[in-house]
Amino acid sequence: MLVNLNEVLVKARKGKYGVPAFDCTEDILIRTILDTCEEKKSPVVLMALEHDLNGRGMDYITSMVKGVAEKYNIPIVLHLDHATDIELIERAIEHGFTSVMYDGSMLSFEENIANTKKVVEIAHPKNITVEAELGYVGGNELDGSYTGDTKLTECNQVLEFVNRTRVDALAVSIGTSHGVYVSEPNLNIERLKEINDISPVPLVLHGGSGTPIDQVQEAIKNGIAKVNLYADLRIAMFKGLKSSAKYQKRIDPLPDEMFEPMKEELRKTIINKINMTFSENKAD
Repeated sequence: MLVNLNEVLVKARKGKYGVPAFDCTEDILIRTILDTCEEKKSPVVLMALEHDLNGRGMDYITSMVKGVAEKYNIPIVLHLDHATDIELIERAIEHGFTSVMYDGSMLSFEENIANTKKVVEIAHPKNITVEAELGYVGGNELDGSYTGDTKLTECNQVLEFVNRTRVDALAVSIGTSHGVYVSEPNLNIERLKEINDISPVPLVLHGGSGTPIDQVQEAIKNGIAKVNLYADLRIAMFKGLKSSAKYQKRIDPLPDEMFEPMKEELRKTIINKINMTFSENKAD
């Protein structure tokens, strides 16, 4: 069933577990994520990035998710991830996204507030939740570009930002990076504790892929209610793809023979993330 972020993150924050949030693009990802999360009775956030929605992407992704969501007995949030274009956010809402993220993290504090507030004013009357980012999570983007070093969230800005924007969730920067790590991160849990004590809304960890499990779990215990994941799914799919190609015996393989290794690697990774976030059996 489709819900918005408030319907899963408020419970997660109180229960000290995280909701896994997976960026997804195609049927194999969407189906495997939903089937595995239902098997483990875990709530889930399905996310789409701006470049995945180009062309017919918006129609394909929303029609697939909306077409099957009511068949699953778990809470499913359809969330727009890292949007910087307010027109795109409006289109996503029109197409059925139940939650959106406006990313103004590279703007000044005042510009970030002003733009985020505009998005909230568009979304809230339609019962759409809004996530924003304060601080900056840098790293390697999907096109291979490096977008700069991570800048930690300033604790003294959190309450003002949330009160002025009225966002529903806040992505904070405590030491993670996007993409594949070149060295192991060291999350600033003390900074997170300070932010959690101040923040009236649930907190989000971006750059969850590759972050050591013990550090992610410590972050969840101290306020993180949503963990964003993508690179680890791509790594799993590639591993399955190589396995499928290596052992394929037919020149005209059946779809199950081609795709099953990818699905199995994805399933193992998704279960690992559900265990990491303590979200099994939390889909009440």
